Amino acid sequence: MTKGKVIQIGIFVSLIGLISYEFAPQFGIDNFAASTISSCILILIVITWVTSYVYRVVNGKMTFMEQRKRYRKEYEKVVNDKLEIKFNSLSKEEQEKLMEDLGKNP
Repeated sequence: MTKGKVIQIGIFVSLIGLISYEFAPQFGIDNFAASTISSCILILIVITWVTSYVYRVVNGKMTFMEQRKRYRKEYEKVVNDKLEIKFNSLSKEEQEKLMEDLGKNP
């Protein structure tokens, strides 16, 4: 999730809280009860967010980790392609010598 998306969600949740607090008296709810209800909802949202964060940390599903996995996969692909091109540009004797050297030093 990007920073912009987090800000959008935060503004959206705040607007919902403000709207529900302002319109609560029209539904027969006094200001004290409305503030209590909005506080409980906010606490539930925070607890849910923290729980989901801890879950993502434990399972390694955080944004940075996912980006790192994608980057590593692309990096390995590029490096392997370059090594293959370089290996294929060698003569047969050089390829055989390199393979022998690699076989001796595992």
